[in-house]
Amino acid sequence: MTQHRFRLLAAFAAVYVIWGSTYLAIRFAIETLPPFVMAGARFLLAGAVLYIWARWRGAARPSPVSWIPAFVVGALLLVGGNGGVVWAEQRVPSGLTALLVATQPFWIVLFDWLRPAGSRPSGAVVAGLVFGFIGAGLLVSPSDLVGAGRVDPLGAVVLTIACVSWAAGSLYTARGVRGPGSAILSIGMQMLAGGLLFLVLATLVGEWPRLDPATVSTKSILAFLYLVFFGALIGYSAYIYLLRHTAPARASTYAYVNPVIAVFLGWALGGEPLTGRVVLAMLAIVGAVAMITRHRPASGQDTPPRRGTTHAAEAASAVTPAPPGPAAAPVSPALRARRLPAKT
Repeated sequence: MTQHRFRLLAAFAAVYVIWGSTYLAIRFAIETLPPFVMAGARFLLAGAVLYIWARWRGAARPSPVSWIPAFVVGALLLVGGNGGVVWAEQRVPSGLTALLVATQPFWIVLFDWLRPAGSRPSGAVVAGLVFGFIGAGLLVSPSDLVGAGRVDPLGAVVLTIACVSWAAGSLYTARGVRGPGSAILSIGMQMLAGGLLFLVLATLVGEWPRLDPATVSTKSILAFLYLVFFGALIGYSAYIYLLRHTAPARASTYAYVNPVIAVFLGWALGGEPLTGRVVLAMLAIVGAVAMITRHRPASGQDTPPRRGTTHAAEAASAVTPAPPGPAAAPVSPALRARRLPAKT
């Protein structure tokens, strides 16, 4: 196995497993921490770690102009994507959230097709997207889909916008972003920018009065640290690596696999039932991922970078031998395995 292929597999494993395991940590973190404040502090801390590490390793100080793409990615991926899900989850049932966020791969493939000189999806990719969406739907029961009352239309609209924002940010990162030479520094700048924007958003919506250090629990603090070092440092860095080294449709398959991981962890660690419907959903999702990942893009991705180039694998190796989430609102233990992230 080549070093490049090993890095790809490790990055996929990190995004699949780590982002699939963050559901419970997110719920614990925002039990006593305001959501936007928690997300802002999370990405500021993670971004500071990567930024300081990159500068210590000799990366040049970024120019003011290089902060522009960092703020664009931070706004689209972190605030628009994650922040939209955080807000919408307070108004939209978890089941509907799962289905709407599972449309992220559709948006990514559509935008990638519509862009100038875009990549037209093959029949296998389209079939894989459909099977993945069906599999995600099997994880949601009718009662979870609509909740106890009428679905909030504003929440559903915001959630859809969050999916579009995440897709746009993913393609911007994969195709158009031009940051500093150091990938570690670039990812750190994105997190710092997203964290600052989150804190501005927290100020605008009036979250700061809800932050009382005396009431923050140890469980929330430990969950917050897990989200910083695993969900953000490892998981987000792995996702950026995938966007730069494989087709966007492949990178987006995490949106199908994460709920499978969450369901499995709920069964293995939380004593939750593993029903026949869940098994069927897993089979559909695994088949979908196989169809999408077996398609070789014509754009030349999934090939090792040229000798001497710098890529996001540096960020992975800088933190942990395995290359390296999303912020969402709390859900009940019975539903936490049925919700998809927007991702980091």
